[in-house]
Amino acid sequence: MALTALHGCPAPAKLNLFLHVTGRRPDGYHLLQSVFQLIDHGDILDFDLRDDERIVRVNDVPGVPEEQDLIVRALRALQAEYRRRHGKLPPGIAVRIEKRLPMGGGLGGGSSDAATALMAANHLWQVGLNTDELIALGLPLGADIPFFLFGETAFAEGVGEALQAVPGPDCWYVVIEPGVSVPTAAIFTAPDLTRNTKPITVADFLGRNTESQGSVEFGKNDLQDVAARLFPPVAEAIEWLGNHGAARMTGSGACVFSAFSTEQEAEQVLKQVPAKWIAWKTRSLTKHPMKSLLQINEL
Repeated sequence: MALTALHGCPAPAKLNLFLHVTGRRPDGYHLLQSVFQLIDHGDILDFDLRDDERIVRVNDVPGVPEEQDLIVRALRALQAEYRRRHGKLPPGIAVRIEKRLPMGGGLGGGSSDAATALMAANHLWQVGLNTDELIALGLPLGADIPFFLFGETAFAEGVGEALQAVPGPDCWYVVIEPGVSVPTAAIFTAPDLTRNTKPITVADFLGRNTESQGSVEFGKNDLQDVAARLFPPVAEAIEWLGNHGAARMTGSGACVFSAFSTEQEAEQVLKQVPAKWIAWKTRSLTKHPMKSLLQINEL
């Protein structure tokens, strides 16, 4: 009997262990280098097949109209691919999202949601796309979507789509949400943004980070100074968390994180976070949990 629903589908957040801007393409896109790390905290999505062909989001997401939602756009793109292959549309999907990740937080929430939606619908509709084909479908929608489909710790280059697996850390993080939403465009268009960091190699990261996998002791986040200047709560969170260990902003902001060897260490710091901020602890992930849920085994 064909599967008609997938509930409790995880859409984990990511952290940028470092993020360097190494240049700018003629089309305006920035060239980046980063290591993306999955963490065990994120949104939860439910998918149910419908009797018609509509893609419907059944609950409201404040600030995200349904037509602009990356989940809906990703499902429609896969629906169109199904029609191209089979000459007809598959059943529609109703999607419900339990939103745990903040918007404008640098955690990749919207992209992760879209990637989980693509994996779930590829399974429900039995489209048969492999990971590379899903990545090609997702990239035009968002530069972070390929990483979540790739599904493991990755050294990223280009605009974030050129991915190479690297050993993942085994550590805990404390993440602070400073209470502001940082628009990515505001950071990348800032005149004082550093855009000429010297490119590194995977060996540079692995060789200099062997004793501190998962920490923020390697490299820097080139976007951090701009975000901290434009959004003072980001700077305040970095300063506070920095008193308890090396702290760094993830992505283009606003969330700030620090790595700890044990859950107990993370818990002790978490207890001290000022009440004005939302904060949480989480563990590193070496593999996207949807891969296990769908029993996807890469050949």
